[in-house]
Amino acid sequence: MKSISVLDKKGKVAAKFSLDETYFDGKVNKPLLHQTVLMYLDRQRKRTASTKTRRDVRGGGRKPWRQKGTGRARVGTIRSPLWRGGGVVFGPHPTQSKAKLPKSIKSLALKMSLNGKVKDNELVVVDKIPEGESKTKAFALFLKALKAEDKPLVVLEKHNSDILRATRNIPGADFKTFNNISALDVLRHKKVIFSKQALENLIKSRKE
Repeated sequence: MKSISVLDKKGKVAAKFSLDETYFDGKVNKPLLHQTVLMYLDRQRKRTASTKTRRDVRGGGRKPWRQKGTGRARVGTIRSPLWRGGGVVFGPHPTQSKAKLPKSIKSLALKMSLNGKVKDNELVVVDKIPEGESKTKAFALFLKALKAEDKPLVVLEKHNSDILRATRNIPGADFKTFNNISALDVLRHKKVIFSKQALENLIKSRKE
């Protein structure tokens, strides 16, 4: 069974963690990951662009000229889309993305993204996050000891407001709990740091 080193706060090997081969099977399906990432990014788009239709444009309540006898084309309003200053036909309006993937696909994508991190030696497991590293300066030194200063994602077993505050002040760093992590979170960060308990909980929750 494949194992990964568990590091202490100084970056030294404290123990070994056996990776469950049913979860960490080494399989990475890039097309599936691409599809999943596109879905997450699509749902994050604001889609606030808006245009005015005929009913939204001010004016145009009176008919410009009579229907017949002028020799000109019949017109009902000066706010027609054909006229300058008129409404827009089929213009964009604020909408919400309807992109959705099955829960099983999102779970599989997360599994494959983590397999990719293991394959690239970018998954770091620590025994626990020391309480003293809740301050930004101390936490930055902790990341340096783990050689994970470049865009790290810290994953813990439960929410920790101190760690959240510390990572928020470090450029590129982010904090998540094991039950609130996605494939996009994993792929957009260089290193992924799991506490041992968080990784155990994640594997257990995916097997149930």
